[in-house]
Amino acid sequence: MRLDSPYQGYLYAYPHKTAYRRLDPRPLLRDVWATEPQDSLFGYVHLPFCEMRCGFCNLFTRANPPDEQVTAYLAQLRHQAAAIRDGLGPSASFSRLAIGGGTPTYLTAPELEELFTIVAGVFGSGPVPLSVETSPATATPDRLAVLAAHGTTRVSIGVQSFLDAEARAAGRPQRLAEVTAALAAIRDARIPVLNVDLIYGIDGQTAGTWQHSLDEALRWRPEELYLYPLYVRPLTGLGRRAHARADWDRQRLDLYRQAVDVLTGAGYVRHSMRQFRRSDAPVPDGPDYCCQDDGMVGLGCGARSYTTTLHYSFDYAVAVPEVRAVLTDYLSRPPDDFRYAEFGFHLDEVEQRRRWLLKSLLRAEGVDAAAYRQRFGTDHTGDFPQLTELVDRGWLDESRTVLTPAGLDHSDAVGPWLVSGEVRAAMGAYVPR
Repeated sequence: MRLDSPYQGYLYAYPHKTAYRRLDPRPLLRDVWATEPQDSLFGYVHLPFCEMRCGFCNLFTRANPPDEQVTAYLAQLRHQAAAIRDGLGPSASFSRLAIGGGTPTYLTAPELEELFTIVAGVFGSGPVPLSVETSPATATPDRLAVLAAHGTTRVSIGVQSFLDAEARAAGRPQRLAEVTAALAAIRDARIPVLNVDLIYGIDGQTAGTWQHSLDEALRWRPEELYLYPLYVRPLTGLGRRAHARADWDRQRLDLYRQAVDVLTGAGYVRHSMRQFRRSDAPVPDGPDYCCQDDGMVGLGCGARSYTTTLHYSFDYAVAVPEVRAVLTDYLSRPPDDFRYAEFGFHLDEVEQRRRWLLKSLLRAEGVDAAAYRQRFGTDHTGDFPQLTELVDRGWLDESRTVLTPAGLDHSDAVGPWLVSGEVRAAMGAYVPR
């Protein structure tokens, strides 16, 4: 794996779902979770529906499904939720929840009420940090009122650009008036944390237009901002267009560094390559929001679950016909099917160490060397001698525990570079569909 390009890929989960394979025999959830700590679990709920399919999106989602499919999906979630609860221990408790997709607020306000009833049945209804994703078209006052009434503490909205022409260039047709109304509605709902997603590297984007989006986002004083480089992936809307630009890496890196200067100057702290939090924002009540911790229990067709030794989910697809086929399969399953793990990846101790390293090294706080040693009985510096190459490049502090600012800039090269040969081979053998 090369380190010369700063944009190899976003390592938001390790191993990636394309490394998962059908589990044969399928293990019972009760056996999968039997020896796992269950006193502080993370619940994740997946809604695979959106009002549109953005040109850059490779998530498992369907745009504008028929109403009867949404109704059927909520009914099937009830069956899966009951099976999950039965697979966990009687004292299992959750300390964090997240609802993502897709776009959860594609659901109407009454459907969201039904969803929260389902969520409470499997994850409990106690006051825990709860993050929900939304979009400019669906962040309406009636939906947000439901989120607020059920204790939502964080809302994340994908704005991407405050210029309509740029949003269209990224394959996301939207109107600025819609974006502004959505942000105002979120603030009026008094949900404690607003996160705004922005994208850089869009065709036609300049330092001036990027500055405009940063300035407009800052006017809302969001507690968090996530900055995403544009990637053009197979089977997406943008992936079907020619997109070769010789200077694209340099353009994205320049825009990113511009944003780092702007946001840190405005009082935001960089917690990873993508995450910036306002220094005076409320301190998270419990662990920071993260979608890939061990002890994550997924509910829904595209949700992953993570134990120490097994990551599992249902089948994965990106292309529209294949997504529909997987969704149809999920909706047709008898309730008993949800008692088993279907597709997954077994992590031996070597992969567990690598996952620990990747999850922590790509965060600004870096590797907790003492915690690593306590968990595995070895030092991460000995287990991963290749880290010296990052030190030589100036991307890793001499301690080999914390990325330098330049290293954080290159997280999308460092992450893929550290993927194991086994996982890379499994991902390479996956046929995109």
